[in-house]
Amino acid sequence: MDTLTAPAYRTISNHQIAEVRQKLSNEQNALFALRSYQPGEIIADFSAGTISAEPTYLTVQVGVNKHITLQPEFLQYINHSCNPNVFFDTSAMQLVALNELQAEDELTFFYPSTEWQMTQSFNCYCGSNACIGDIQGAAYLSKEVQERYRFTDFIQQQLAKRAARKVA
Repeated sequence: MDTLTAPAYRTISNHQIAEVRQKLSNEQNALFALRSYQPGEIIADFSAGTISAEPTYLTVQVGVNKHITLQPEFLQYINHSCNPNVFFDTSAMQLVALNELQAEDELTFFYPSTEWQMTQSFNCYCGSNACIGDIQGAAYLSKEVQERYRFTDFIQQQLAKRAARKVA
């Protein structure tokens, strides 16, 4: 049982803007802000560490059969939430705050915002009132769910292509 005096996390690594921490109860890693950010503020620039044709659970999709690992590597510890507070802008290659963040907030993003079809779908337990449950990728989202989120340019293009095929 967690108490107020017992730490819930241990620090794995510090990266000036954020810190990777491991939750003691389940050993899950997460990335936490070390300062506050305003909506639209750039948190970090990133680049492609590697580029591959096949997705993995660590890659971000930037095109058809084009998936990148993130550099700096610590950004891979940003977990999913159906109520995300950051966004990976894969055109500008920047991590952007979606809403106001305070120091100590866990950074989270909406996985389907960067993934058309995920290699490893999962049941979400984020606890958000907006939780969509089964996380499979943007290809599986209803129109009403799509309207609640920001998507990368690539995912927006895929959604537009699918919508155009339905009309034709």
